[in-house]
Amino acid sequence: MRNLRIVFMGTPDFAVGTLKKLVENNYDIAGVITAPDKPAGRGRKLQESAVKKYAVAQNLKVLQPGNLKDEQFLSALRALEANLQVVVAFRMLPRAVWQMPEYGTFNLHASLLPDYRGAAPINRAIMNGETVTGVTTFFIDDKIDTGEIIMQTKTDIGPDENAGDLHDKLMNIGAGLVLDTVRQIEAGKVVTQKQEEPGVLKTAGKIHKDTCKTDWNDSMENIYNHIRGLSPYPGAWTTLVDGEKEEQVKIFRAEKEKGRHNEPSGKVITGKNEVKVAVRDGFIRLLEIQLPGKRKMHITDVLNGYTFGPEANVS
Repeated sequence: MRNLRIVFMGTPDFAVGTLKKLVENNYDIAGVITAPDKPAGRGRKLQESAVKKYAVAQNLKVLQPGNLKDEQFLSALRALEANLQVVVAFRMLPRAVWQMPEYGTFNLHASLLPDYRGAAPINRAIMNGETVTGVTTFFIDDKIDTGEIIMQTKTDIGPDENAGDLHDKLMNIGAGLVLDTVRQIEAGKVVTQKQEEPGVLKTAGKIHKDTCKTDWNDSMENIYNHIRGLSPYPGAWTTLVDGEKEEQVKIFRAEKEKGRHNEPSGKVITGKNEVKVAVRDGFIRLLEIQLPGKRKMHITDVLNGYTFGPEANVS
């Protein structure tokens, strides 16, 4: 058995589950590398990353480099004398970093590689209507998410599961997969396989504001997947045109309603306790939305204080 000394690299909540799993299984965590504190909120107060908060609570050594190629950081990293680096939801590492430890540097990615390489695999899988996804551990190389695969675990995506639900599920599954991967490395039994390049590769590019705009001319299924794939963050949005008023609305939860109709796509139809939008093969019933300057609300609460005009539509 190898005596492992681990450096962990990660920033958001998704990475905390894995670090916690390693700590609870008594692995020697030499240090934790995470993003620098950033100003956030109205007061622009410095906010620590989720990983930093957990690491500090566990009395782990924390490094927060702005530049991963900075010699001062590289010296500090070498001084930790780690022989394995574990990366979860961090950033692209320079060769000088990932080549440093004796047993390599491996990453946890929230997809079944090689599909959904990139920054937003959880969102993109749901937005594309996938029914199966998973997590992969792989040794890092020069490119993004292309290294040799160590282990994978599959899981189903429920028909109504949103990105937040899947995030939490994959966080837990991923933490277990990292623990299994570390144990294989510890035992010197790792067998890797090169990533097969399929003819058509599904990608997971970064989500931008334009990505989140809802296309009401698309199919009901695609619109529904778009909404749940962006919920709870960053949120699908649309422009509500109601008389002379035009404002941006976010949609966090919806239902599909099949049915024939003669309404134009984007037409808003309201009932006593419901708001739905006509699409070409039915309706999207809005359940949870956010009006400008308001909090996220269930549609019944919205209707208590907002009246949609007869000509209201979304675009």
